[in-house]
Amino acid sequence: MPEYTAPLKDSAALITLSAQRDYTLPKSPIRASGLKRALPALSLLVHGCRDKSLPIYHSIRLYRPDGSNVDVCRRRDVENGLRVFMPGSMGAELIPEALPEDDTHRIEAEHLMAGEFQTIGNREKIFYRPRWGAFHGTNLEEELKAQGITTLILCGFSFTTATRATVYEASARDFRVVVVPDALCNASDAALSELGRMGVYLMESEQVVSWLD
Repeated sequence: MPEYTAPLKDSAALITLSAQRDYTLPKSPIRASGLKRALPALSLLVHGCRDKSLPIYHSIRLYRPDGSNVDVCRRRDVENGLRVFMPGSMGAELIPEALPEDDTHRIEAEHLMAGEFQTIGNREKIFYRPRWGAFHGTNLEEELKAQGITTLILCGFSFTTATRATVYEASARDFRVVVVPDALCNASDAALSELGRMGVYLMESEQVVSWLD
């Protein structure tokens, strides 16, 4: 029913999921596929939403070196020496394309892992999520509802885990959801079509920016 699922631009927010350098570095063991398309699209989307003063939330992962806060499917790898999303490393930082111009902020890892939001611009914040979905173990739902946000625009580098999990979590909380296919990595056409049957709207980055106008 579109009256319950259609996105509302006057109460929308953008969420980037794992837009971190470890997914883009040439020799990274978790380098994402489809970056040639996704990077410029994500940049266009973030800057377009920023220009419209939409709230923006950057959801990131951080892995402690001992693996104690890592998903069980990857914990052994971290215990054995996999070094990605390490607090204090450049690989854990947001990609330059997602940051405000001339931004010099570094991730405040301990602050974020304590459940706090880090403000990096006007209506723009970073937060840490301990598992795939952006709502699991975070204060995101309370933050969004306090801002009167009803519609979430999702993009990022890990569709198979972060984006898909966040779609399900957002839908379960009655948020209206837009997924931006050209600003995603590792997303198949079949998987995206399944989202449409859940009431999720699919819009390319240029479409979203035009819609916001």
